[in-house]
Amino acid sequence: MKNIYAIGVGLIGGSLALDIKTHRPDAVIHGVSRKDATLTTALELGLIDQKATLDDIENADLVIISIPVDATVKLLPTILDKIPDAGLVVDAGSTKADICKVVETHPKRRNFLAMHPIAGTEHSGPTAAVAGLFKGKTNIVCEVEKTAFKLQEPALKLFTDIGMRMRYMNPVEHDRHIAYMSHLSHISSFMLGKTVIDKEKNERDIFDMAGSGFASTVRLAKSSPEMWTPIFEQNKTNVIETLEEYINNLTHFKELMKNDDFGAIYDEMKNTNHIKDILNGII
Repeated sequence: MKNIYAIGVGLIGGSLALDIKTHRPDAVIHGVSRKDATLTTALELGLIDQKATLDDIENADLVIISIPVDATVKLLPTILDKIPDAGLVVDAGSTKADICKVVETHPKRRNFLAMHPIAGTEHSGPTAAVAGLFKGKTNIVCEVEKTAFKLQEPALKLFTDIGMRMRYMNPVEHDRHIAYMSHLSHISSFMLGKTVIDKEKNERDIFDMAGSGFASTVRLAKSSPEMWTPIFEQNKTNVIETLEEYINNLTHFKELMKNDDFGAIYDEMKNTNHIKDILNGII
């Protein structure tokens, strides 16, 4: 896989490009973006070797799509139209059901591998790219059986070499689980930030009194709305279900407070401490 095209060279696409350049130094990374300024920045940062257009992917061995999921749904069929028979297209979107569905009957479905590397930060754009972002991280691969084995094998080897752990899942289950493990935490962070901004009108008070707990909890509220709004839209049903459960837990906690039942509050928090055992070594 020498001719690699990165459609989207922000945090995910740019970080993948950096790691690919480290593990496959003979590869040529071509950047594709709607904005030429983005590609110029990516070139200056050494994320890509050349600028390219969608028409150029007829020469691709591998195409990596790292753009908002609504744009992926619109663009993916066209990309598959252009990919050569020996080329593979992968996407890194945080939702999978709609993306898989849009190409389920495409003549080149065998040339597509749906995946979601569980990695990232609250930052965006080419300047957010970092080497080693995916080391030790899980890469969810969906509908692997629909991708030609001879095409998927070298790609999965590449992602393994970068440091990813592979896990296989169907796209519907992926979207249900990720609503709890990722999408809910982003909504919680955004709404915590909104609550504080609405209540604390003095920005200096927010700055001076924000401790590490608040900073870590609200960190995800710095994330890109352009990326996250389409994610919430595509996974609407699952997100609403998780929100209902979360709101029920918040309401229950409030009722315990109103009833001065701090013994029950202690028990709730003590039981929830088990999360540290589950996530030991991750956070």
